[in-house]
Amino acid sequence: MFRWFTVISIFISIFISSYVFFKEPFEAYVSYLAFVIFFPIFFSKFGLPRWPVLLFFPLLISGIVYVAIGQNTSTMFTKIFIGFFASVLFYHYVIQVFDFKLKELFKYYMVGSLILSFIGIFQLISYFVGFTPGYNYNWLFNKWSLTEGGIGLRLNSVFSEPSYFAAVISPAFFVSLYNTIARKTLFIKRWHGLVIIVAYLLTYSSLGIIGIFVAIVLFLLNLGVVKYSIIFVPLFIFSFDYAYKNVPEFTDRWDGTFTMFETKNYKSYDIHGSSFVLYNNYQIALENFKRHPLFGTGLGSHPIAFDKYSLTNLTGAVDIEFNKMDANSMALRLMSETGIYGLFVMFFILFKCWIFKQRAASEEHWVMSNGIALIIILYLARQGHYFLNGFPFFLWMYFYLAKDNKIELAAQEEAKAKLEAAS
Repeated sequence: MFRWFTVISIFISIFISSYVFFKEPFEAYVSYLAFVIFFPIFFSKFGLPRWPVLLFFPLLISGIVYVAIGQNTSTMFTKIFIGFFASVLFYHYVIQVFDFKLKELFKYYMVGSLILSFIGIFQLISYFVGFTPGYNYNWLFNKWSLTEGGIGLRLNSVFSEPSYFAAVISPAFFVSLYNTIARKTLFIKRWHGLVIIVAYLLTYSSLGIIGIFVAIVLFLLNLGVVKYSIIFVPLFIFSFDYAYKNVPEFTDRWDGTFTMFETKNYKSYDIHGSSFVLYNNYQIALENFKRHPLFGTGLGSHPIAFDKYSLTNLTGAVDIEFNKMDANSMALRLMSETGIYGLFVMFFILFKCWIFKQRAASEEHWVMSNGIALIIILYLARQGHYFLNGFPFFLWMYFYLAKDNKIELAAQEEAKAKLEAAS
């Protein structure tokens, strides 16, 4: 019973981010309950694990320095540092509690993604039949919003917006897509995978559409560009063409982003607001990075950089100041707040721990790895919150999956050598 309570609590901390108990002096999400309940237990059992401490020590020292010289505030630095570090610690403990049984944890994640996808499908059906409590969850969650579009409603299930839903279930989407194409049942039944795929597509999220393109590229890299291009290249072209012609949100953001970066016209209100926000935060992060390249200006400092370098400060500029706190992109936020150090750590993990099919100990290893790589890429592109929806959980899964793959490969090669020696 306690084990199931632990599993449910952990995945609530990943999947439920649309309920907040209070917003001042910080936003206390319902997911923090798992931290409060289990953190003392985990800490007493495992103490301080080495890797999180080593990774965060440079951020602690540089953050204190930048607070001291006025480049950051003690309030913002303390809030973000403690939140990020605690989250990284907590999800490392989760991996330890399950004795590094990554496949078991991933199966639980797949089941959770399936449940959320069923809720999303129920949401759409409720919308069509006019059952308001079944599709509008404002009565249940205080950071939840209804997003019309697509075929009437863009699915967001229990998440505050469709893009969050698409991002969090993107590894499950990748696995489900592989199962469908390869006629497999890795971690989940094929028809369950189809439910996840349908729910993912019905988010009509620009981030979700980018996820489709990235997934196709990952499949090509693993399965063979030449061999599978006849399947995936037409799929890529069809997906892009359909999205561009039939999803106005994607079309506007795609055109707006390219136009914004090409013309640098920060005065045009014809540009999609999200495109301006991304470009503006890119300029802010770049300017801050130029001045503080090594460690940025410390965790939590992007709002201060925003006030200094935002294009909205210029005469006649578009007056949109969204994503001031999170830079609209984790890559941009890392650039601004952690500099070369943070970017190097994140991209080193992404590329060093990626399991290529030809170097995988098992089918599960490379499929899990590439599914998790997908969510990391999507967060780097357009999700700037360091620990919302359990992002550190996926990072640790990715990291230890690579270590597990290396150990299993070595064991397989040793067994093979013994067999050849015996024969």
